[in-house]
Amino acid sequence: RSSEAQDGHGWKMATAGLGSRGLLRLLSFCVLLAGLCGGNSVERKIYIPLNKTAPCVRLLNATHQIGCHSSISGDTGVIHVVEKEEDLQWVLTDGPNPPYMVLLEGTLFTRKVMEKLKGSTSRIAGLAVSLAKPSPAAGFSPSVQCPNDGFGLYSNSYGPEFAHCRDIQWNYLGDGLAYEDFSFPIFLLEDENETNVIKQCYRDHNLSQNGSAPVFPLCAMQLFSHMHAVLSTVTCMRRSSIQSTFSINPEIVCDPLSDYNVWSMLKPINTSGTLEPDDKVVVVATQLDSRSFFWNVAPGAESAVASFVTQLAAAEALYKAPDVTTLPRNVMFVFFQGETFDYIGSSRMVYDMERGKFPVQLENIDSFVELRQVALRESLELWMHTDPVSQKNKSVQSQVEHLLTTLEESGAGVPTVVLRRLNQSQPLPPSSLQRFLRARNISGVVLTDHATVFHNRYYHSVYDTAENINVSYPGQQSPEEDLDFVTDTAKALADVATVLGRALYQLAGGTNFRDTIQADPHTVTRLLYGFLVRANNSWFQSILRQDLRSYLGDQGPLQHYIAVSSPTNTTYVVQYALANLTGKVVDLTREQCQDPSKVPSENKDLYEYMWVQGPLNSNGTERLPYCVRSTARLVRAVSPAFELGQWGSTEYSTWTESRWKDIRARIFLIASKELELITLAVGFGVLVCSLVITYCINAKADVLFIAPREPGSVSF
Repeated sequence: RSSEAQDGHGWKMATAGLGSRGLLRLLSFCVLLAGLCGGNSVERKIYIPLNKTAPCVRLLNATHQIGCHSSISGDTGVIHVVEKEEDLQWVLTDGPNPPYMVLLEGTLFTRKVMEKLKGSTSRIAGLAVSLAKPSPAAGFSPSVQCPNDGFGLYSNSYGPEFAHCRDIQWNYLGDGLAYEDFSFPIFLLEDENETNVIKQCYRDHNLSQNGSAPVFPLCAMQLFSHMHAVLSTVTCMRRSSIQSTFSINPEIVCDPLSDYNVWSMLKPINTSGTLEPDDKVVVVATQLDSRSFFWNVAPGAESAVASFVTQLAAAEALYKAPDVTTLPRNVMFVFFQGETFDYIGSSRMVYDMERGKFPVQLENIDSFVELRQVALRESLELWMHTDPVSQKNKSVQSQVEHLLTTLEESGAGVPTVVLRRLNQSQPLPPSSLQRFLRARNISGVVLTDHATVFHNRYYHSVYDTAENINVSYPGQQSPEEDLDFVTDTAKALADVATVLGRALYQLAGGTNFRDTIQADPHTVTRLLYGFLVRANNSWFQSILRQDLRSYLGDQGPLQHYIAVSSPTNTTYVVQYALANLTGKVVDLTREQCQDPSKVPSENKDLYEYMWVQGPLNSNGTERLPYCVRSTARLVRAVSPAFELGQWGSTEYSTWTESRWKDIRARIFLIASKELELITLAVGFGVLVCSLVITYCINAKADVLFIAPREPGSVSF
């Protein structure tokens, strides 16, 4: 019994010791957990996030990489505001605390300044660019002077005198900045308030007095934009392919730029087959996309929006003609995506036509009319561009002559539009027509507001906004009033749409109602407002499906960058706008509209059916949805190079976009290197001391944490 008592007493002491150690570990865990839980609030006290920014990202083609990237953990530098070119001296040579994060005024974001910064990468951590307000008066275009060079019609074997824009440098202001490769991150500051916060932080902490070094702590910025892809599309696609083949969880490093073209027919055709060779079609085309130096900032007012809005208005006007269903020839409206990047959309459509994968074949095309930059007309003139090389063929020349004459006759009844011919020795400007002419000699014309070089001073830049094409509204108006306010630009584009609609009617063989075709300025102004000012408006809401409403964003305009996640916002909105402007409301329920095969009188091979939200009722509480039947459809716009696996192709576009995991920016205060080293040393010392003390306590726990003896047994 005595032995049992001793064993029991020892067991209790051991349990007490273990309990004390467990308690110590539990307390340590609780302290650590409390620190982790408070981490977010500590981070908020240290960092100020910049939420309204747009990064420069990496793009790749068959031979090059362009754009920007940061290190994998982000790049950090002391902020220095550069408001004039002389301020660069501090950043490049004089400043004692490199690397620097430059806050550059928008007017200084030029090739000259960027070359200086690019040459001093050891002193430059990154760049934040503020928007210039107003837009630079001299113009700004980070694109090249010869857009899509090498992928258009003219080459050393076809019109060599016109190859590489030898005759005309169309975008004469282009400095090619968007096609350079930078080894540091570059972000656009879209919010003026955030820009002012950064400048105030700079003034409070970094502003030197009399050229002396500022005193720590200093205001710093950190930019995260690490890109996974490198070198070229060939390299990144090969790496992605290997990963997809041998890895269960492949790490894809880049994606092809891709989306969908929008197209519709004046008279419905069976999309499950192809047209007969004798069925002739008049094609009218324009592009949907634009770009700028920064990712997904592509307002494209003149370079894209004005043209596709005009085409939408022309389509509406033409569909209203009483005899469109009996015209001898059909009309196809096409809105190409990805034309900015070596004609992705048009080259894909030509590729599909040649292989019988599209209902319309190349031999079905009777004539081709294209709109390219039509909003900045000087005086009343609209210029008609044609290809001089294909017109050496007498048959083609005759067809082109008929096309030009028809356009001139159609414009005769619209005094505000004067159509002008150009010298037959002048080449075509960058246009989708070039890709069709590479495959087949057809009669085609490109309508523009410029005779030679672009009138657009902000081609493919952040400044190609509504203001660039003079779209403005009176003050003190509500958004709904702005939506219906007919601007002068809307009136001018409606006149161009009227001319186009009448010409298409005549080219399709119509004769009776040409002069009654009239584009609606109210439609044009609503489209311009939606695409350039505020996409989330009552009209766009009413013409979309309910699940697409988020595509309209919050308050601003849509951006028209092709991207890799498709369809993009612009593609969907254009498709639904086209459907509502040219389609017919049919009496179908929601279930029938979503599955028209259940209705004997409907045919999904001929039409597309869309159940849209509809307008609000008179009480403004509920919507009145309806079913729209139209011929507005989507077709894939991805370069044939990726379907063929020819990542190094010189025939088709090879543009890809790098993947990334984290895009963000923030500012905070940093201490001097000396203080950081002292802090590190003290912290390390505290850590070592803590480990030693903990070890000692743990080793002597059985002595330090002895449980009290139990009282002895009492005998009676």
